[in-house]
Amino acid sequence: MPVVPGLLFVVCGPSGVGKTSLVRALVARCPQLTLSVSYTTRPPRPGEQDGVAYHFVSDERFAAMQAAGEFLESARVFDHHYGTSAVAVAQALAAGRSVVLEIDWQGARQARARLPGCVTVMILPPSVATLRERLSGRGDDEATIERRMRDALAELRHWPEFDYLVVNDDFGRALDDLTAITRAAALTREHQRAWLLSHLPELGD
Repeated sequence: MPVVPGLLFVVCGPSGVGKTSLVRALVARCPQLTLSVSYTTRPPRPGEQDGVAYHFVSDERFAAMQAAGEFLESARVFDHHYGTSAVAVAQALAAGRSVVLEIDWQGARQARARLPGCVTVMILPPSVATLRERLSGRGDDEATIERRMRDALAELRHWPEFDYLVVNDDFGRALDDLTAITRAAALTREHQRAWLLSHLPELGD
């Protein structure tokens, strides 16, 4: 009996919008989802484990992987490089596991070009004032906050490129919205086609 391929969900949003917390809660709630672990050239932060938070690699290794075409998507964010393994994602999808990528708009555009069937979601703040408040609460200096605000607004302006928009005003409601998106995507005619043809062959072409 053929395996129904998994779905690729791409979740984006600027720093301070709460996407990391939402994605972690989504994966914890939905056992059929797996979170892709990206490669990065930035150093690990306290408490981060290699292969769990990220695959931490040198600039040289990242460049070699990029030159070999090993990334589904890659981008430079805040002076560091990030990338998603194309092979790891392809293997998970082929095995029937759905994958969640937490990346920026540049990566989302690349992923969409290589896997047009992926489902893209942008997480939005309820207001610019709220976003600034969240970024200011991290203890960064004013210059860093202003830079992050500029980058955040630049990213948010790409909202028309995404399939779904989720406003993170109330965390529980935003998580419910993300969950609903994953469930609905799994029930589309195209995604259910393989299951239908294997279980109800009488309905096939």
